This record gives sequence, C-alpha cells and structure tokens, in this order.
Amino acid sequence: MASGVETNGGGTLLLGTTKGAFLARARAGGGLDDGGGDGSGDGGGGWELDGPHFPGEEVYAMAYDDRAGRSRLWAAPHNPFWGTTLRFSDDFGASWSGKAEREAVEGLLNHPHRERWQPGAGGLCLHTIITDGEPGGRATVAISAAGAYRSDDGGATWTARNEGVRAEFLPDKHPEFGQCVHKIVHHPSNPARLFLQNHWGLYRSDDWGDSWTDIANGVPSDFGFAMAMHPGDADTVYIVPLESDGFRCTPEAKLRVYRTRDGGASWEALTEGLPQRNAYETVLRDALATLAPAQVFFGTRSGKVYASRDAGTTWRLVCEGLPPVVCVKACAPREA
Repeated sequence: MASGVETNGGGTLLLGTTKGAFLARARAGGGLDDGGGDGSGDGGGGWELDGPHFPGEEVYAMAYDDRAGRSRLWAAPHNPFWGTTLRFSDDFGASWSGKAEREAVEGLLNHPHRERWQPGAGGLCLHTIITDGEPGGRATVAISAAGAYRSDDGGATWTARNEGVRAEFLPDKHPEFGQCVHKIVHHPSNPARLFLQNHWGLYRSDDWGDSWTDIANGVPSDFGFAMAMHPGDADTVYIVPLESDGFRCTPEAKLRVYRTRDGGASWEALTEGLPQRNAYETVLRDALATLAPAQVFFGTRSGKVYASRDAGTTWRLVCEGLPPVVCVKACAPREA
C-alpha cells in the first residue's frame, strides 16, 4: 500500500470503492483535465493513484475538510463484522486516526415518524445533508426510504418536506413521508433552491422543500442516483439517468451525463469521450462530483473514473480497473 499523496496544491480525487479508498492526484505539470487512462489502473498519464486505504472495506463516504486552516480527509469505512467507523487523516492518507467520535442528532433519532421508516434495497440510509451555512440555521436531510426532512432550528426538530414528490412503489403515491429520495443538491448562492433525484422522479424546489415541481423534461429516464451542482452556476445541475429500478444500467447501453443549464427547464446529453455502445454502466448517488472552476468527475460500478475540465462538454478516462466506485469527491488542497 502506498503511504499517502503529497498535495503540493494539486487537485485530488477521493475515490471510495467497495474494497477500500483510493486517492488520485493530478501529476505535477498536469491538471485535473489530464486523462489518458491506459487500463492499468495506475491513474494514466496525468494522474497518480494511491491506495487502497482500508483494503477490503466498503467506503461509501469521503470528504475534504479545510475548515479553520485544516487540510483533513474524512472517510467512513464499513467492516462487515464491526460496522461503520469514522476516520480522518491530516497527512493525506499517510496515516489515519482511530475511530472518531460521533454525535447523535436526537431530533432525528427520536422523530415520531422513525418507527414507520422503511429501508430500501440498500437499507435505511441517511445519505445527504444540505445546510444554509449558518450556525444553528436551516438544514435538509435525505433518507432512503423516508424522504426529505428539514430543520429550521439547527437540528433540534425536523419536519417532513415531500409535498409533490411521488412514491411510485407505495399504494399512496404522495404520502407525507416514505419517499425514496436518492440525492438532493443546492448551490450556496441560492440555498433555498433544491434539486432532487428520486426513486423515479426529478424535482426542483424554490422554497427549501416546502413544495416540489417535476423537472424531468427530455431525459431518457427519471430514475437514477447521482446528482451534482456546477460549482459556480446555480442553474446548472448534472445527473446520470439509469434505465429503471429493475435494470439499473445506463439507458440504451450509452454512458451519458445529462446537464441542465436553466434550472431543470431542459436537459442535454453530454457524450463526447464517453462510450456510446455496450456501456452497461451504473453511477451511484455519491459517485458524481464537481470542482471549481468547471470540472466534473464521476466513477462507475465497473471501476472506471472519468473527468471533464469544460463543465462536462468533453470527457477523458482517469483510470479503470478499480473495484466498484461508490464515492467520488474532488478537492484542491492548499500547498503543503
């Protein structure tokens, strides 16, 4: 196992897989636009690949933390015997902490709806947290399969916010809660506008989730998991549709990222550099990421990672041959 990646101010991808975590760093003199994956799994011409960290464990969540001048990586490896732990590294993977402390959010843990929440195929999963950025402010979470819940008091109390989002798999298609939300995103410049990818359904809210409007206009399927905001444009969102909940592969075996640049009024397929034949690929909820100024990245369950430097217009392969990729995060750390 490699002993960590020196950052030197370069761009780095945090890649969680079902068999451990990897770090992919843009090589000196290159950039996050460089691809050239050669099938060897070593990151190709423009990338250095480091890992696996936590070999053999599922890593569904990773994050980069630059608060208070830090340069910290977070990872949540899952061991089939010991469960999930929260770990961090302050030296970009050269060493990792033991189990970090976790704090229960009592308002959700003891919510009156909780005993009636039902797990989806992936289990009962709180996977997305959206905040307004203010201490003690507003936050929205997404839970599969419970729906979207919002707190207006820093997490003390929570209310269901699912009006207009359908639960296709339930007898009542529009219940107060029970929807299987797959992902929610927003842009800090317009925090009240939320975009939601559901288990069937694409939606937008302009009032922090008080109501939702269907925006599945011109996509081959409104089923999918992955969703990400453009880093600098509150009207631009990316998704990767899948054919159905019964056949969770890209429609027509074409690997296409879809982009809206008008807040969901219309969508366009982005295909240049992506395979358009026999591409039975799956991109999961946290395997699509963006980074300023206009970079987009995603990973597939077949172990491939793709990158775009022009807001998704063109794509290049970063690496392949990894275990199934379930999480992609991008960061540009400060110089060491």
